Amino acid sequence: MSTNITWHHNLTHDERKALAKQSGATLWLTGLSASGKSTIACALERYLLSKNVNSYRLDGDNVRFGLNKDLGFSEKDRNENIRRISEVSKLFADACLISVTSFISPYRADRDEARKLHESAGLPFVEIYVDVPLEVAEKRDPKGLYKKARQGLIKNFTGIDDPYEAPEKPEIHLNTAESSVEECVQIIVKYLTDKKIIN
Repeated sequence: MSTNITWHHNLTHDERKALAKQSGATLWLTGLSASGKSTIACALERYLLSKNVNSYRLDGDNVRFGLNKDLGFSEKDRNENIRRISEVSKLFADACLISVTSFISPYRADRDEARKLHESAGLPFVEIYVDVPLEVAEKRDPKGLYKKARQGLIKNFTGIDDPYEAPEKPEIHLNTAESSVEECVQIIVKYLTDKKIIN
C-alpha cells in the first residue's frame, strides 16, 4: 500500500469536457474467447475515429504484452488484470476519450467493481455482452485455443474448465451468431448517440 501520498488536483472533468469538446466513457465488451469482442472493438474504434470521436481500444491480449505481462490466467491474476484495466479505462474516460475495452472478464464481481469505479467518478460505464453459444465459439476458434484447452494443453480456460459469468443486465446485448460486425457497431453507436455520449 502506498503511503505519504496526496491527490494533486488540476482540471475538473467538466472543465476537460468543455476544452476537449467531447465526453468520455468506457465501453466494456465482455464475452467468451472467439465471441467477436476484439473484432467489434476494432471496427468500433475505427468508426468513432472516422467521426472525429477520440477513442482508444484496450485489448485483452495486447495489454498482456506490456502493462499486464506479469500476470497469468489464475483467478487471482484475472482479478488483477481486470482491476488494472478498470483503473486505466477510468483514466481514459476522465481524459474525455471513449475507452473501448475487449476482455473476456469472466467474473461478474470484477465487472461490477469496474462499474462502481466509474460511477463513483461520475463517468459513464457501458457493459456490452458479446454473446455467442459455446459451440459457435469453439467452431470459430481462430487462435486454436479451444482445441488446446480440450486437449488439456491450456489450463484455466474460460468456458471449458473455468466459468464465465454472463452479465445479468448489460446496457447492450449483442448476439454475434446472428448479427454482423457492422450491425453490432451500429447498435453500439445508436446507444451512444441516444444517451448523448457522442453526437
